[in-house]
Amino acid sequence: MININQLENVVADQLEVFKRKETGVLREIDFTKHLKTRQITVISGIRRSGKSTLLAQFAKKLKDFYYIGFDDERLINFKIEDFNNLMLVFRKMYKAKTIFIDEVQDINKWELFVRRLYEESYKIFVTGSNAKLLSSELATRLTGRYFKIELYPFSFREFLRFKKINYHAKDTETKSLILKNFDLYLKEGGFPELVKYQDNEFVKRIYEDVIYKDLLVRFKIKEEKNFKQLANYLFTNFTQKISYHSLKHTLGFKSITSVKNYIEFMQESYLLFELFKYDYSLKKQYVSDKKVYVIDNGMRNVTAFSFSEDTGKMLENLVFLELKRREKEIYYYKNKKEVDFIIKEKNKIIYLIQATDFLDKKNEQREIEGLNEAMKEFKLKNSLIITKNQEGEKRIKSKVIEIIPAWKWLLGDEKNLI
Repeated sequence: MININQLENVVADQLEVFKRKETGVLREIDFTKHLKTRQITVISGIRRSGKSTLLAQFAKKLKDFYYIGFDDERLINFKIEDFNNLMLVFRKMYKAKTIFIDEVQDINKWELFVRRLYEESYKIFVTGSNAKLLSSELATRLTGRYFKIELYPFSFREFLRFKKINYHAKDTETKSLILKNFDLYLKEGGFPELVKYQDNEFVKRIYEDVIYKDLLVRFKIKEEKNFKQLANYLFTNFTQKISYHSLKHTLGFKSITSVKNYIEFMQESYLLFELFKYDYSLKKQYVSDKKVYVIDNGMRNVTAFSFSEDTGKMLENLVFLELKRREKEIYYYKNKKEVDFIIKEKNKIIYLIQATDFLDKKNEQREIEGLNEAMKEFKLKNSLIITKNQEGEKRIKSKVIEIIPAWKWLLGDEKNLI
């Protein structure tokens, strides 16, 4: 067990630092909902996406609270038995009914402590960087007792607010600033530290920390070289379809199971995401090729090999991430033609989206035919093409295909299209 005097010093030090923490750009979260409910608030997301800053934003709205952060070398030997002493230290300091617990995933059986606090009527905020580790414990011990926030790097709206650009303004100067900053956001992404310091080394270090600390060490991966090559290959070939069989042969893995497990680990740490092909048969969904998207264009561009500008791929990845932020259930469509994203709601396909850098004679027919085929299959009259700068409309009999610039769609300026 950790010495209670040592624990008291750690708690006091951390609280002082936490109270001085810059709260930065207010994230697009329903703060009132989470502060008023007794439900546990669980914030998960990749390292350095702003989870601790979000906690600080919640804390600014409270008079008193307790705070403990487990991403601290002084707490490396913290065990479940130490939680009781932690509460003694908290109560010795002052009285509060809200507890912030930061980066909890490495503490075995943490959920038992959190459940006890919940039963004692504390309001609890918990953060962690591993999706499965958090969700499995929550599902086992805390079912029905929590709300979950998945936090991503800055959205384009948050990015502009950080830059102090009023994107609601309609004047020409503001629009030119929005367009200029969209080009920057498209390539550099939205990790708060990169946006603030404009130093690519920040994002490289985040990537390396996830690879080594969250994956190689945590999961005791022995095929280190192959694992790193797989991560690099997926980042290089983002937005493309993959199969576990081809990855096994291309990268020289011993088994398909290893490839599948390693990709699952990367998803758990929010490094990347798999997108399933939509099919009425769940079995076919699972065995079909997946498409791979990455957590941030900026991280991809400083860590992966790039053959060209890859603007179309970056735009598609950006649209995927925004749909994730908007908590949409998404798939890709492939029959005779393809559609980048189909959106499902309450067991029904409600919308279709193509994402392409630029519509021209070479690709316009392909993009529209894909949407037309899918609109017929799912009996839809509207769909969307998101481009970099073009906008307009295409009609096919009674069907309407909207064309909208990505920056406008990201800002939510146009008819609330998904």
